[in-house]
Amino acid sequence: MKLWQKNTTSKIEVEQFTIGKDPEYDLLLAPFDVLGSMAHAQMLCQIGLLSEEENLLLQQGLKEIYAEIQQGNFSIEAGVEDVHSQVEILLTARYGEVGKKLHSGRSRNDQVLVDLKLYYRESVRELVSEANTLAKLLLDLAETHKNDLMPGYTHTQLAMPSSFGLWFSSFAESLSEDLGLLHAAYELINKNPLGSAAGYGSSFPLDRSLTTRLLGFAELHHNVINAQNSRGKTERTLAFGLAGMAATLNKLAADTCLFCNQHFAFISFPDDLTTGSSIMPHKKNPDVFELIRAKTNQIQALPTTVGMLLANLTTGYHRDLQLLKEALFPALDTLSSCLQLTTFMLRSIQVRKGILEDPIYKHLFSVEVVNELVLQGVPFRDAYKRVGQDIESGTFVPNQNKVEHTHEGSIGNLCLPEIKAKHERQVAKFDFKIIDTAYSKLLS
Repeated sequence: MKLWQKNTTSKIEVEQFTIGKDPEYDLLLAPFDVLGSMAHAQMLCQIGLLSEEENLLLQQGLKEIYAEIQQGNFSIEAGVEDVHSQVEILLTARYGEVGKKLHSGRSRNDQVLVDLKLYYRESVRELVSEANTLAKLLLDLAETHKNDLMPGYTHTQLAMPSSFGLWFSSFAESLSEDLGLLHAAYELINKNPLGSAAGYGSSFPLDRSLTTRLLGFAELHHNVINAQNSRGKTERTLAFGLAGMAATLNKLAADTCLFCNQHFAFISFPDDLTTGSSIMPHKKNPDVFELIRAKTNQIQALPTTVGMLLANLTTGYHRDLQLLKEALFPALDTLSSCLQLTTFMLRSIQVRKGILEDPIYKHLFSVEVVNELVLQGVPFRDAYKRVGQDIESGTFVPNQNKVEHTHEGSIGNLCLPEIKAKHERQVAKFDFKIIDTAYSKLLS
């Protein structure tokens, strides 16, 4: 029997199909369900639907359950539909009738919306922290290897001289831009839907501004229909944020797999970070980066998955939205692990020196020679033609130790301080201290 049902029960086949994987994901939502309930109970007391004594009992009970969750001692019992029901059942069993009052002014719709937003908010915090750690490492590597030249490619063909400093710092700056996209999702996540009930509000005089402050939200979803409709919109926006960061990791992983190849041999990793072959003794496979490449491709498909789940849905709640958890929750975990493993691997990366001294790379310097002629007064078109003819005749002999790049963002001027500052500005936009303060007050 579900808490919300009356005198009928669902057929077991229907119940199993509709519940799906929710119990598994509800355990992840459990601490946030308790925090949302603590704020809701305080608000109910403030507007007179709970007495001070009842509120104190509920706060005590909810703090006990929160501690049990943190200690790993919380579970959803067999036959209990979801985390919301489990928390209410525990409160009622331990503290009596007051446990049944907690749902006043709420629907399971806005209750799960709050849980999800708090869960997504914490997940974003973890991603920001991991991206920050990786970006700092990339900038350190860029500084260390700023004078180590490597080939640059266009169309996967040799193009112009590049450097490992340029390569590493490109991903650091890209991550800072990915954080900008993730922050757009965070702004939508960080709006309070509590009090929207089933999507049409309540006849109780709920103080929604109070719960906004208590939970550390930046602001309300003011319109209650819009609050309900934010489920799906939030996940779609978050999916784009995850996909953007995944694309950066994907390119880094693809490059790394290529550059580890013996034909390139630009970089390498210690043997214990690679895998071997069952029959080929010489193999050192970059399995970690191959899996990062594959997993980030899956994440880049996430916006399409979410978009298809949301197709044709009218205003209001639909059970279709339940499946968003199955798409988003694993993706958040996967992206987090990809960030962590990328950082872990790059801490041990070994860069080969003097790559461009090999004559095979001499044509990389054709533009350098063209530009030298232009600086001597030769028109660009004439200089280009002269160098092209030298290449075709086999007489082209550049100075492979001379690269003159000085403009912003080039080999000789990586703008690492500017990229670092840009990254720090993006990280600072996430106001996690406000959340910590709010939670500390709730749990004190």
